[in-house]
Amino acid sequence: MDQEKSRTGTALLEVRHLNKWFSQKQSLFSFEKRYIKAVNDVSFVLNAGETLGIVGESGCGKSTMGRAVLRLIEPTAGEILYKGTDLLHVADAELRKIRANMQIIFQDPYASLNPRMTVGEIIAEPLEIQKHMNIAEIRQRVLETMKLVGLDIKYYNRYPHEFSGGQRQRICIARAIVLRPEIVVCDEPVSALDVSIQAQVVNLLKELQEKLGMAYIFISHDLSVIRHISDRIIVMYLGHIVEVSEKEELYHNPLHPYTRALLSAIPVIGTKGKKNRILLEGDLPSPADPPGGCVFHTRCYMAKPVCSEKIPELKDCGSGHCCACHFSPELPV
Repeated sequence: MDQEKSRTGTALLEVRHLNKWFSQKQSLFSFEKRYIKAVNDVSFVLNAGETLGIVGESGCGKSTMGRAVLRLIEPTAGEILYKGTDLLHVADAELRKIRANMQIIFQDPYASLNPRMTVGEIIAEPLEIQKHMNIAEIRQRVLETMKLVGLDIKYYNRYPHEFSGGQRQRICIARAIVLRPEIVVCDEPVSALDVSIQAQVVNLLKELQEKLGMAYIFISHDLSVIRHISDRIIVMYLGHIVEVSEKEELYHNPLHPYTRALLSAIPVIGTKGKKNRILLEGDLPSPADPPGGCVFHTRCYMAKPVCSEKIPELKDCGSGHCCACHFSPELPV
């Protein structure tokens, strides 16, 4: 189901029943194809100026979903509506114009920067591709953007190898925002950084959002980071959305057993805050052969026969808090 609009009430992006399946041959001599179902029937709304957090284990389809939304990889099926325009049915020239408003920050700042280009050239590249400005205007915008992300303008002619991981990620952020986009997909932008630098980058992203009014799709497996930056949160498991809620509601009243297990794993400092850990047994099932019924039932501590037989609907349990579980919101606290 499509999620409730929140915060501003203005839907900037609507994703409906998005699927991304990768074909896979079983063997060299087999003509039968299997599919890795990385993203399965995902629907959500991103509102103007908000941060939508996407959280889940490694392999749950978070990054694939983020890249499919931008059509960096082609979705198998579904609709991606940007201000009412379906991005899957637009010509290449129109898609290029729309992409000026939809950018991405990649996870690894070491791999996502061209080592042969200077900082100024890297940040200027989106402006040159879009061809909105002359050379003097491009240079001025690049210098303004460097100041916005906390990079000294004296670094303009330096190369990526001369910077630390945190500084490289600031370069990546500058490249993403230089066109002043409306949507930025942040694909685990702090996971490759030291903990002390992570906080600086997350705070920088929040400051930029306030100044420029951007909306974020913020992908992470770190629940502490997600809580700090997000307005609403989507919990994914094996390519499916299992829970959606406003941030504080999710952390204080999680409805899905998987969400409860994730939250119980957050470290607690001191003895007074100790809580019972929910340990998930077994490994994450293969997306090439997902379990029938509820995809989480093979690891769920509450699973019953119906869970392996029937796929639970993502239903609204009140105030836009949606959960895909046969027994929510009657789960025990």
